[in-house]
Amino acid sequence: MSRLPVLVVLCALAATAWAQNPAPSPGPVIDTELAARMFRRGNVYSNLERYEEAIEEYRKAIAADPNFLDAIRNLANVYYFLERNDEARPLLARYVELQIEVTAGLIAAVSTLGELERSAGDFEAALPYDLRAIELDPGNDSQVHVMANAYNNAGDADKAIEVYRAAILVMPENAFFDRSLGRILEQEGRLGEALAAYESAVAKDPDSDFYAGLVEATRRRLDR
Repeated sequence: MSRLPVLVVLCALAATAWAQNPAPSPGPVIDTELAARMFRRGNVYSNLERYEEAIEEYRKAIAADPNFLDAIRNLANVYYFLERNDEARPLLARYVELQIEVTAGLIAAVSTLGELERSAGDFEAALPYDLRAIELDPGNDSQVHVMANAYNNAGDADKAIEVYRAAILVMPENAFFDRSLGRILEQEGRLGEALAAYESAVAKDPDSDFYAGLVEATRRRLDR
């Protein structure tokens, strides 16, 4: 058998194998130097309040380096400042996904995402961010009440209850959380659970006549 037919057969087999298993396409080309330069220009424009130009430069920076966290965060912040929330949300979500270290930027991004999702009425998307914000910033008790009231006022008491229970886990000394949890449980007719929450508030603040009064009133309701 001559070599030429053999080569033809081998080439045909190789072509078939390549068609079935093509070589992987190269990933995006990352140019960190270009990204850094565009990022700095974006910062200059942002400081000058030339926001559309800042947006363009930040977008170029992200195109040059899709995982450039500072550019993603700054672009999201500009959109948020301009109240272009539909554009800010996916960028904040991307930043939260990529940022593995707990930083002030991460805490702010998670909190802002929860706020934006709540404002958009997407409570299912908002709750995980709210619960994580509580975990990341356990000293921020005011945000807890804002979250819980937003859910409760929208008729979603179960999510408000989840928020207060998460807050109690990270701030166990805060008696007012127990009182607030008890109020919503009582509102929902879950008196046994409400009593337990009020009793927990009393245990944490035994000098409070207000909490003691809630315990007594709830016990009377249960005894009827």
